[in-house]
Amino acid sequence: MVDTQQPRLRISPNHLPPLESGDRLTRPEFERRYAAMPHIKKAELIEGTVYMASPLRFEPHAEPHGDLMIWLGNYKVATPGVRMGDNPTVRLDLDNEPQPDALLMLDEACGGAAYIGSDGYVEGSPELVAEVAASSASIDLGDKKRAYRRNGVKEYIVWQVFDQKITWYSLTADDYIALDTKENGVICSLVFPGLWLDVAAMLGGDMPKVLAILQQGLTSTAHRYFVDQLNAQRERK
Repeated sequence: MVDTQQPRLRISPNHLPPLESGDRLTRPEFERRYAAMPHIKKAELIEGTVYMASPLRFEPHAEPHGDLMIWLGNYKVATPGVRMGDNPTVRLDLDNEPQPDALLMLDEACGGAAYIGSDGYVEGSPELVAEVAASSASIDLGDKKRAYRRNGVKEYIVWQVFDQKITWYSLTADDYIALDTKENGVICSLVFPGLWLDVAAMLGGDMPKVLAILQQGLTSTAHRYFVDQLNAQRERK
């Protein structure tokens, strides 16, 4: 009699399951599986659930992301003591390890709430996180927003590409409140003085105007005073 059964897959005790969307994992196990799959470019642990990014299209994500980085990068250059990251892994808490599209954080020497750990990952809560939300809008405005709020991320920017909307949240009394747009259509950060955003210009891809408005913020008295404060803190270290 011929044995038609398929041979069983032998799984060794050291076998590591692949990382898959929807997995419920602890942060150490998430990191272990993520590290074993270097071909995966973006995976996040949000409230204990794994989310893996789909391939990114140019106009709904890559181009807005680039414009966001140009804006934040210019602020960083003009503000010693501020650090900027593009898609960094952030260890928020035991159930959350997001990889935000962009962040700004104060250097630890300047009193920043987050720091770079010994293995190079961001530990703790950056002062500002930004997400470009196309297909991920429900996550960015749901579980991820709650995780950022609970962990004390002071400002959270969500760019809803398909809705042509940018919302800038500020942590106030343990809740996120959307910052008001001024009469000239500009939103001003409460955490990073001089970080001004012309919302309509950013949505329309008018980067010269975005940078012109930012430059106004960078020449403001509030920004000059902020830079002086940061320099004084670093000198005391």
